[in-house]
Amino acid sequence: MNSHKIMTTQPVIEIINLTKSYRTQVALRSLNMTVQKGDLYGFVGANGAGKTTTLKILATLLRPNSGTARVLGLDVIKDAQEIRRRIGYMPDFFGVYQDMETWEYLDFFGAAYRMSTAERDRRVGDVLELVGLIQKKDNLIGELSRGMQQRLGLARVLMHNPEVLLLDEPASGLDPRARMEIIAILQELQKMGKTILISSHILPELQQLCNKVGIIEHGTLVYSGPMTGLPTHDKACLRGEIIVKDRPSEALDALKADPRVEEVSEAEGLIRVTLKPEGGDLSTAAEILIQKGFQLRMLRETGGGLEDVFMRLTSAEMEAGKGQPPVIR
Repeated sequence: MNSHKIMTTQPVIEIINLTKSYRTQVALRSLNMTVQKGDLYGFVGANGAGKTTTLKILATLLRPNSGTARVLGLDVIKDAQEIRRRIGYMPDFFGVYQDMETWEYLDFFGAAYRMSTAERDRRVGDVLELVGLIQKKDNLIGELSRGMQQRLGLARVLMHNPEVLLLDEPASGLDPRARMEIIAILQELQKMGKTILISSHILPELQQLCNKVGIIEHGTLVYSGPMTGLPTHDKACLRGEIIVKDRPSEALDALKADPRVEEVSEAEGLIRVTLKPEGGDLSTAAEILIQKGFQLRMLRETGGGLEDVFMRLTSAEMEAGKGQPPVIR
């Protein structure tokens, strides 16, 4: 009974003091991270922060210099073959065969996983239905749009019905509609019980999509936890948007002149303001303008989201890490 309880609470992904270097360049610095079963975990970081290196190690495509990484309780070095059978890895750039038909492409990868012909036929239909490409089953891949090819890439990693998905920038380069289609698919996959680790630069959509988030900078995790627990209430500069009834350029000058204002800009009547940490809350900006005789038509906070937290945490980490060797992606 006790052993069964341990198995059910074991993290699906567990990273302990993981380090990876390429000659003089450091990619990961004693990285520690866990992802639980059923999580849709957003992995956030600037280019070069270490996201792709982490995903490649978890996918058993890179060996770390030191530390431990486990997927489904399996060691990425000792149990690499078993891990590959149970995960789906989608790199940020993947090749497709332009002159193959959609179903043929998926069938090829199903055969690589030693699936029977009957099983491949069933799975091709299932995954194409899931990603919304069933009507394109007989089309050449070269005829598909960029967004459709991304969805096809996702269908490919689902062919063998993996328990864990490692997705590196799956929405990169897509238009807004195509990104929303990918998001809808990922939400459906989470409902099906998949555990998903996804790296992305599209922070507002990650905030909408994921239940957990990890922010990585210089190969070190600077935040990991629930999306609802983002550290938004520390000494953050409060940001907001303001519309005044008239004279927006004069309102801009009034805010610029106040020492409590960190930054302010105006475009087409919309004033964006950032207050210093000691400047109070956004009502300070309203008070400044009202005392100068301006009438407000709109006042709203814009800080505190994932983008704001990401910028503050990584800025602090960059400041603390001055002089350290560069990291690579």
